[in-house]
Amino acid sequence: MSKTLAIDTSSFVMGISVTDGERTLGEVTTNIKKNHSIRLMPAIDQLMKEVGIKPNQLEKIVVANGPGSYTGVRIGVTTAKTLAWSLNIPVIGVSSVAVLAQTGRFFDGIISPIMDARRGQVYTGHYEVEGSDVKEVAHDRLVLLEDWLLYVKEQNKRVLFIGQDVSLHESLIRERLGEMACFATGSMSLPRPSELARLGQGKTMDESVHSFVPNYLQLAEAEVNWQKAQKETSCDS
Repeated sequence: MSKTLAIDTSSFVMGISVTDGERTLGEVTTNIKKNHSIRLMPAIDQLMKEVGIKPNQLEKIVVANGPGSYTGVRIGVTTAKTLAWSLNIPVIGVSSVAVLAQTGRFFDGIISPIMDARRGQVYTGHYEVEGSDVKEVAHDRLVLLEDWLLYVKEQNKRVLFIGQDVSLHESLIRERLGEMACFATGSMSLPRPSELARLGQGKTMDESVHSFVPNYLQLAEAEVNWQKAQKETSCDS
């Protein structure tokens, strides 16, 4: 058995779970627009006390390492790395998109998690059910939604769109795909931290805690602007 703490702050949803092997000892999910940096550590502390697990009993930290909210991903990864380093245990990164896809495990067709990336873009991936698992068919990507809808339409399968940001794009999806489009409802649109822990169980750390970094799939707007300014300065000199 492996006692694992899983952390997901890659969106407005803050999810934490503590598992022991395949058994979920406890999980907490909130879906409110409040600062993860203030709420995360107290929530971890409270959950671990409630399930009777002490920090030194943990054997692994699993974190949703992006894509998603730049600030949210950074908070989760930084917290996970700090805990892993202080406890001298591995930290494992799992795609935030893959975690969201798991709620579609009984769907026959394409599972397409959607996380809004602004300017008509989304973070998504192509997943399908294989046996009892949800497997990646086409890698996670940052893509214009228009282009993504062309891709999934070419697959000639029903498509399940999952995620809270789907509502932002539902009219366009319906317009492009018609009856091929299906939409997850209710809690099905929320990533489950226990699924994050499960996805991390079979993975091993292939880098040091210090070199572990988020997978943003794109630079933050501040970084883009900084690089642009540096390039302009270089051209002027």
